[in-house]
Amino acid sequence: MNKRRILIVGGGTAGWLTAAYLAKALRLAERPHLEITVLESPDIGTVGVGEGTFPTIRNTLQFLGIDEARFIRATSATLKQGIRFVDWARTPAGGRHEQFFHPFEAPFYAEDVNLVPYWLLQDEATRPPFAQAMTLQQRVADAQRAPKRVGEAAYAAPLNYAYHFDAIKLAGLLADRARELGVRHVEGTVSDVALDARGAIAHLRTAQGKFEGDLYIDCSGFRAELIGQALGSPFKSCRHQLFADRALACKLPFDAADTPMESCTIATAHEAGWLWEIGLNGARGIGCVYSSSHISDERAAEILRGYCLHTQPSAPEDVALRSIPFAPGYREQQWVKNCVAVGLSAGFLEPLESTGLVLIEAAVGMIAEMLPHSGAMEAPARRFNELMTARFENIINFLKLHYCLSQRDEPFWRDNANPATIPEPLADLLEQWRLRPPGRFDFVLDTETFAFFNYQYILYGMGFRTDLGAGRADFTQGAAAEKLFAKIQRFADRALVDLPSHRALIEKINAMK
Repeated sequence: MNKRRILIVGGGTAGWLTAAYLAKALRLAERPHLEITVLESPDIGTVGVGEGTFPTIRNTLQFLGIDEARFIRATSATLKQGIRFVDWARTPAGGRHEQFFHPFEAPFYAEDVNLVPYWLLQDEATRPPFAQAMTLQQRVADAQRAPKRVGEAAYAAPLNYAYHFDAIKLAGLLADRARELGVRHVEGTVSDVALDARGAIAHLRTAQGKFEGDLYIDCSGFRAELIGQALGSPFKSCRHQLFADRALACKLPFDAADTPMESCTIATAHEAGWLWEIGLNGARGIGCVYSSSHISDERAAEILRGYCLHTQPSAPEDVALRSIPFAPGYREQQWVKNCVAVGLSAGFLEPLESTGLVLIEAAVGMIAEMLPHSGAMEAPARRFNELMTARFENIINFLKLHYCLSQRDEPFWRDNANPATIPEPLADLLEQWRLRPPGRFDFVLDTETFAFFNYQYILYGMGFRTDLGAGRADFTQGAAAEKLFAKIQRFADRALVDLPSHRALIEKINAMK
């Protein structure tokens, strides 16, 4: 049988997750005719944009055979139950700040009663926030509780969750696992990419020699050495819809070892973007995402340092900031002939909602399933490109939803509310949702990262109005709905008693070495 060679250019999270996943999915250890090599440059560091994940990462880590406690200890990880959005709907005034929560847990489901219409028909002035009414997770996260207890099964919990982690440490853990699964690791910097007569990649050259493969996977980050520089796959910008193109990041140690630890990302809007805050084991990761068309780099640094001092007065005024410029967009042709891009080389939108790793997971899952055992790759490439393009476009819609509903008065936010910047599919859905809530038939699941209820959390958290007044008489199960709303709150009361603090759980896991 002919040798089948997969050459991954670039390490980092994208390269090593791709290597480990393909080694596991394609049963590398059982197939001597298959070879997977990671060619990693020792001269190029990892970008590590974002340190948050989506709940799908639990299935991925479990599939790779990585013990959850090992992962948490090795990557300084903590648990993430969702995102708390602060000041997104309106510009704060008079010391007033508004917030809403986007939990990972789906709204409470009952076969005979859909609770969403009954929440919409309640008095806006007195009803609880949507996420608090529909799930117990907001109250659990607000109380800085963990989504699971000590001793519960790995990757399982009463409540849905993901992680915050150190991206550099995660890449190291994935590299270790990939090598355990039989992946070959070679250090070298690509100096030349040779193409054959068809325009496919024939081989790569480094100072160490020539490297050949049947499939080349470009995990070279924003440089896009193969898919962009060598093959010239065009980049499609979405900056006319998503304006953010810069980020500044820093880390601050906790003031004290017993400082309470959030189990969610905090996303705080500012005049031209937003700030993230995540709790790692031993530090707070803080960053400022912004549009360089609306504020200067100096103003962004001022906003970030001001946030650090406001939330932690002991923070040094000259805290070191790392600058991360990025171009929001993606390549519609991410698989060209015998080369496929995964990670930042394929595209990047922005850190909001932690979609970077989700896109890597989606790509490697499809590569593992679609890769033919022999012959040409044009047919799977077409399908891969179609599905990844749809996924990127759908994520753009979801991210834009966070911005376009805002009533903030700064130019950045007013520009985002301009109908000309709203993707047409999203604008059409918003028009429909004025008379009905988002539902499962609004989305095709195989190309979606977010479900209809994720849209509900953002819509109603931002104060969007769905008018069901004309059909009020059709909703006759009000008494049953009220009982279910009360039941959710009783569940939350119990969870606050049963679940440990987030810090206590993380400390317990780290002590179990």
